[in-house]
Amino acid sequence: MPRNEHLTRVELIDPTLHDLGWIGALIREEKTPGGSDIIDGRPVKRSGRTDYLLCLPILPGKPPLAVGLLEAKAEGKLASLGIQQARRDAAKHHVPFYFSTNGELYAEFGEDTQRIIDARPLTNFPTPDELRGRYQALKGIDLTNPNTLPLLMPYKGGELARWYFQDAAIRAVLERIAAGQKKILLSLATGTGKTVIAAQLLHKLAQAGQLRRALFVCDREELRIQGMGKMHAVFGDNAQEVSTSDPRRNARILVATYQTLNITSEDDAPRFWKDNYPPDFFSHIIIDECHRSAWGKWSVILRDNPNAIHIGLTATPRIVVGGGKKDEAGKKKDEEITNHNLEYFGQPVYEYSIGDGQEDGYLAACEVIRRTVDLDKKEITREDIVERSAVDAFTGRKVKPGEIEDKYTAGDYDAKLMLDDRVKAMSEDLFQFLLDTGGPHQKTVIFCTRDHHANQIFIALQNLYLDWCKKVKRTPKENYAFQCTGNPDLRPPASDLIPEFRGSKSSHFIATTVDLLSTGVDIPNLDNVVFFRYLESPISFYQMVGRGTRTGEPRGSKAMFRLYDYTNCTRLFGEEFTSRYRPTQPPGDDSGGGEVGAPGESYGGEGGDVPPRQTKIIRVGENQFTVKIEGVGDSIGRSILCQENGEDVLVPYEEYKQRLAARLFEEAPSVDALRSAWVVPDRRHGLLRGLPGGEAAVRLVRELESEQECDLFDVLAELGYGLPPKSRPERAAAFSYKNKQWLKDFPDRTSTVLVNMARQFEKNGIEELETPQLFNVEGVDFNALTGLPVEADRLIQETKVRLLA
Repeated sequence: MPRNEHLTRVELIDPTLHDLGWIGALIREEKTPGGSDIIDGRPVKRSGRTDYLLCLPILPGKPPLAVGLLEAKAEGKLASLGIQQARRDAAKHHVPFYFSTNGELYAEFGEDTQRIIDARPLTNFPTPDELRGRYQALKGIDLTNPNTLPLLMPYKGGELARWYFQDAAIRAVLERIAAGQKKILLSLATGTGKTVIAAQLLHKLAQAGQLRRALFVCDREELRIQGMGKMHAVFGDNAQEVSTSDPRRNARILVATYQTLNITSEDDAPRFWKDNYPPDFFSHIIIDECHRSAWGKWSVILRDNPNAIHIGLTATPRIVVGGGKKDEAGKKKDEEITNHNLEYFGQPVYEYSIGDGQEDGYLAACEVIRRTVDLDKKEITREDIVERSAVDAFTGRKVKPGEIEDKYTAGDYDAKLMLDDRVKAMSEDLFQFLLDTGGPHQKTVIFCTRDHHANQIFIALQNLYLDWCKKVKRTPKENYAFQCTGNPDLRPPASDLIPEFRGSKSSHFIATTVDLLSTGVDIPNLDNVVFFRYLESPISFYQMVGRGTRTGEPRGSKAMFRLYDYTNCTRLFGEEFTSRYRPTQPPGDDSGGGEVGAPGESYGGEGGDVPPRQTKIIRVGENQFTVKIEGVGDSIGRSILCQENGEDVLVPYEEYKQRLAARLFEEAPSVDALRSAWVVPDRRHGLLRGLPGGEAAVRLVRELESEQECDLFDVLAELGYGLPPKSRPERAAAFSYKNKQWLKDFPDRTSTVLVNMARQFEKNGIEELETPQLFNVEGVDFNALTGLPVEADRLIQETKVRLLA
């Protein structure tokens, strides 16, 4: 009988590779967390993916360098069966060589050959020395040269201090530096730890003696606080925060915001910057959120340090397009400096998307609820307003017809035209969703159009909450809803409100904002992201969605978040990160409407937080318009975020379930076929990866169908074959009586152990019978499974099959 995958690896692959020089730490396991399930109110880790990296020994006492990935298949399968999976995983690990083997033969792909080579004897597998030669030739570097030393330095805190994709990103940057490249761009989804990457990257450079002085620069106070925390954790007092009173010239790592450096204005020679930091003062400059922070005159930092390594960190690399003839000169000038991320830095040397993070379990899954407001499909004319009760929003004075524009469309609502009926209807609709999905006490960010809109939404939701508390006889929580914008007159200021929103479990649940919470603010336990504003920029949109992708605190305690879209912003999923060109504006000038990431946006405030005083804002009171809100797609507008051909796409929930069922039927034409695949870990994981949206989306379906007590097998069996789902406790309890006759064929001691094993299924499903800790459980003695006509492994496998029958 052919060996299974585990035995193939242990008995065939490992011995052959060992003889070829792949010994000890040269084959490294990298495991993804696989996300978490919430069981009995507690986060329970599920098994993730295990990848095997081939690493080169370069310096004694230093970590070996990852250059390849190996996918093992069972002895009876094609050697090349794993090459497609290896291709995808190798890209995530940033290794140029990947291999698939069944223990006898192997297939490989190398970026140097650009070909898949199949059916070679495993005894001919490349040795470490051979792979090293190919790697050096491909990358154009010599691993004995001192400029490659950073690649070989250990992480601060060891290998457990980073995630696999952070390691891949850091290696990608250091390879380029070693090859002489000075401008480098990294693109990783919000929530994946770009600041950690920056700190560990600088640490490796410092250990190698290649870091003289570094500047970590950002454009928001919250980003500065986070950056300083990560840098101090790695460098201690060698990392210092720049203030307007102290330039910290003696520190090795300087953390600063643009306005602290006095380079946010149109001044060609910013005084503080020029007085304290002479040309080439820094050897390395890292620009955080570079899609929004390296525009126009701010690029003086880069121009004054032409010999430094310039590294851009972004979740959304910008491409600037458009601009009429009158803007051509300004557009050209800006692009000559740093206005175009990809033109300045080049293509990202490493990318890791929201979809990647959700599949791996590092980011929370996303359910999308899309709603439409019927009033937004219409124009409101001057005549419509004149015949209604309309006043100046700031003075309460009745407006004259001449002060009213000819017409207003959806993009004008809440910016130029405040409609109390629209605010009321949207707030009521959202509040009802909160009540229907667990209650009102959910951490929620609502993105609004302007500062005054955020104020009105805050008031509406606070009143809805107080009315609800009165109705159900509950004591209201303090500061349930609050306005959190960049308005300098707001008290308490946003800097005081954000920590409460982040940390308090008894107050500050609903934050209404414009842009302030769109980037750099980490709210790990955020439950909902809501769009009450219109957006054109995919950059802005992805930054805002990223507020919800954190997996909770403690990490892994949040499986999903909800995105409520009232303005069709989710059409921007999968769009290129392009922005319309706009001439640079002086700070504080927000006449253009100010999306996050728009060139020329004002620093420090939120684009759109405080409207220019010359803008006439008209307010129409309640009971003047009828507003109806409906779902898009199904009755409430639910959708699932998936990836297709490398792009993020929204699929209506019912359509997604149909796609999932169709794809499942291709992979497993019957429930028996599904069951056979499900009890074999690698087949199960492969099947889940092949479904639309991957395992994360299937788990999201389980949440939406309120089947949290079911193993994913039952979720799929219901979708694909119409079988009623059974909970884990039901299956565990039924095992004894359903298999009474089968159990009688074994000694009592063995039967008891099999029943006790089956009871473990109740905890977290099939994976509980696959964990190495299974035989540490009381009443599950491995010795009771030995000395029988049936091997212990096959007996465990049969138990799993019978549990799912």
